[in-house]
Formats: sequence, structure tokens, C-alpha cells
Amino acid sequence: MNSADNREGLRGAILASPSYRLAHEDADLLADADLRPLRLQLELVKPERALRQHAIRSTVVVFGSARMGPAGHEADPERAQRHARYLDEARRFAGMVSRRFQEEGRRDFVVVTGGGPGIMEAANRGAWEVGARSMGLNITLPHEQAPNPFITPDLAFRFRYFAIRKMHFALRARAMVAFPGGYGTLDEVFEMLALVQTGKMEAIPIVLFGSAFWSRAVDFGFLVAEGMIDPADVDLFTVVDTAEEAIAVLENFYGGKPPP
Repeated sequence: MNSADNREGLRGAILASPSYRLAHEDADLLADADLRPLRLQLELVKPERALRQHAIRSTVVVFGSARMGPAGHEADPERAQRHARYLDEARRFAGMVSRRFQEEGRRDFVVVTGGGPGIMEAANRGAWEVGARSMGLNITLPHEQAPNPFITPDLAFRFRYFAIRKMHFALRARAMVAFPGGYGTLDEVFEMLALVQTGKMEAIPIVLFGSAFWSRAVDFGFLVAEGMIDPADVDLFTVVDTAEEAIAVLENFYGGKPPP
């Protein structure tokens, strides 16, 4: 090998080395544990920029189970009927609130969900059916959850970190409506309740949909009796059974006007 060939070979080894990559193009570096603070910041900044670009000032967060499916999806007919009703009410609520508050050049009470199936898909679909925008904040999981097809494409985001996803749910939230769900839904409900209870977040309407479900899922009266929460803490939320009742809670809180 002559000296020219040797130089090119040596240079090629340098160019192929991970150390020579531009830092922002180095996927291995970005995935390293040392870069976790930067990844957290990126997940905070990316959706925030998009929401400003789309003039989204406020959101209404809709939580609920990803496991509720269409008719015939479940073996228990009685349970399937209950779930079908929840799906229909989530769809109707999202359509009603989206039609009322989204305007040209200004978008308030934009529906935001976890971006998956079940209640989340029903809510995103309700907004889509009335020609309104809606958001989906998906999360990477061991069994990857695909985004439902009714999210506005420019407002579909995927997160690695639950903590940053939670921040985006709360940052513009002017109302929260929680349909029946499991650990994820309960986690988000108690997160919002704790933020409002402790004054870390301004009071917003927190609506629990489905009196039959919530009366058994969480015994708030027992928490009061045991001194774990104050009697006034039960007033931080309202339980409803129809989309119209949920809309009325929001109207009463804001006097029928879009949030500031």
C-alpha cells in the first residue's frame, strides 16, 4: 500500500468513527444516560413550539381506558353495553366542546388525549367529526401503542417520559374529564387533583364521568372519614353521567365564556 492509499484509509477510519459525528446527529450519544436532561428538555420544547404555532391557548383533557372496544369486542354483553355508552358519550362531549370553543385564529378547549384507542380514540373522533383540531400525546411502551387515526396529524406527539407528558397535559389544561379507566386513568386523575389541592395549579373543572363506576372505584367518603383528605377536597371534582352534564359543569365554571 502506497502512502496515498494509507492516508485515505486512515482518514476513512476517522470519518467512520462515532466520535467524529456531529453531536446532534449522533443517535448513540443522544440515547446515552448522560444526555437524559437534554432529552427531557427536547420533549418539553418540541410540543410547546407546535402548540404556539397552531395558536392553541387552552385544552380540555380527556382521560379514559384504552381497553374499551367496539360492539362485539368483549365477551360480557352487559359490560360491553356500558362501555359502548361511555365511548359514545366521550365522542359526543368532544364534538360539543370542540364546536363551541374553536374559532378561526384562536383555538380554546382543544381536546387532548393520550392518543391511543378506546376512550381516547372516541374523544379524538368526536373533535374530528366536527372539523376541529385535537391532540394526542402518545407514549412509548413495551407493547407499542399506535396512535388512533383521528388525531390532527400536526398535533400528534410521542413521548419517552411520562413526567414530561404529564406536564403537557397540565400546562394548558382548563378542564379535565375522566371516563372510567385503569391505573393510567387513575394516575392522571389523582395527579390533577393533587396539583389543584396543593395550589400548584389553578383550579379547573375536574369532571369524573360515570357515577356507577367512580362510586365503586374510589371511596372518597372513606378518605374523608379516615382524615386522609378534607371534606372540602371532595368539591374539587364533579361526577356526571352525560355529555350535556359535563358541558354544563364547564359553562358554570367559566360563565359560558372561553377560558382566559
